[in-house]
Amino acid sequence: MQQSHTLSLITIVLIIILVSACVGNPPAPTATSESQLDWSYQGDNGPGKWASLDSKYALCASGKSQSPIDIQQAQRQDLPDIAFHYQPSLLKIVNNGHTIELDYPDGSNTITLDGSSYRLVQFHFHTPSEHQIDGQATAMELHLVHKDAKGRLAVIGVLVKEGEENRTLVEAWAKLPHSEGEQPLDSSLDASQLLPRNRSSFRYAGSLTTPPCSEGVRWTVLEQPIEMSAAQIAAFRTIYPSNNRPLQPLNTRTVIEDATK
Repeated sequence: MQQSHTLSLITIVLIIILVSACVGNPPAPTATSESQLDWSYQGDNGPGKWASLDSKYALCASGKSQSPIDIQQAQRQDLPDIAFHYQPSLLKIVNNGHTIELDYPDGSNTITLDGSSYRLVQFHFHTPSEHQIDGQATAMELHLVHKDAKGRLAVIGVLVKEGEENRTLVEAWAKLPHSEGEQPLDSSLDASQLLPRNRSSFRYAGSLTTPPCSEGVRWTVLEQPIEMSAAQIAAFRTIYPSNNRPLQPLNTRTVIEDATK
């Protein structure tokens, strides 16, 4: 009996010591805890903090060829047309936690840019527009993301202004996922219907506008905007009120304007 009582006292003392140690010395954060934080467009994980969230995001602060930019004083040159080889395709609509995108399951949609072929991987949206022309933003911006056989990226930026309902996006907008996830569209979508008739453009060397802000992206921003209705724009903003990266300095880069149109 005495032995049992002694063991109980020892157990109680050990518990008190352990609890006191934990209270007095809370565990230090691990080296990976900060890098696992998700990036955002606002707050402590917003664009100004991206580079500090993960070493892989260093270019978000140190890069010299970052996107988006305010397009001003472009040099006019005769540029070969971009050949769009788009066709109606069955897509899935995805809320990835940062935007709404529509993913392509195969490489059947492509562009030919300066003799190189790039397959359309996905397109997604930002509000307000990320790129500006002479300091003017638009309501939204559509990014058509393409990749070549070597993994190099070419992005077509299409500015979006408020106007008529965009009929190409009617079904997709009826299925906008308000939380992270995906679902297939019931009917095919033709991305060529999301391009303006006049395809005069600006071209420059830039980067991803989201972490890891990788550079070497071939950017083409079309001058003429397309339209979406006020209701369509508002529907997107109920999910993502603002998901655009701030403008980045042009530095020593040159923007080329298509002089052939």
